[in-house]
Amino acid sequence: MTDLALPCPAEELIPHRPPMRLIERLIAIDGKNGIVEARVGAAALLTDVDGMLEDVALVEIMAQSYATLKGYIDRRDQLPVRQGFLVGIKKMVCHASVQADDLLHVHIRTIAELDSFAVAEGEIRRGDELIAAGDVKVWIN
Repeated sequence: MTDLALPCPAEELIPHRPPMRLIERLIAIDGKNGIVEARVGAAALLTDVDGMLEDVALVEIMAQSYATLKGYIDRRDQLPVRQGFLVGIKKMVCHASVQADDLLHVHIRTIAELDSFAVAEGEIRRGDELIAAGDVKVWIN
C-alpha cells in the first residue's frame, strides 16, 4: 500500500482539470466514505454572470467527490486511477444557492457497489448549513 497524506489534492486523484474540476481536495477518508472540499471560482463554467453556481453543478460536485474518493482508494491500493461516468441521480434536493468562492464540504458515502457500478450518497454543506443532498450513480471504467 502507498501511504497518501491527507489532505490530498483532487488533481492527483481524478482526471478533471479546471475549469471543469469543481473540487479541491480530499480531506478525510473512513473506509469507503470521505469528506471532500470544494471552492468553485467565479470563472468556473457553471457559474452565472452574478457569480452564482448553477444548481446542476451540485450534482457534478457530488460525482467528482465520489471519483476523488475512489481515486484515493485506487492509488492507496497501488492501482491505476480509473475513469468514472455519472449515469444517474436519485433524490437530489437543493436547499440553498451557492455563491462563487463559498467553501463547501461534501460528505460522500458509498451505498452500494456491483461490478463496475456504484451508488454514493452525498451531502454538500457550507459550514453547518445543508446545501444539497442526494445519491449519484456512477459507472467506473
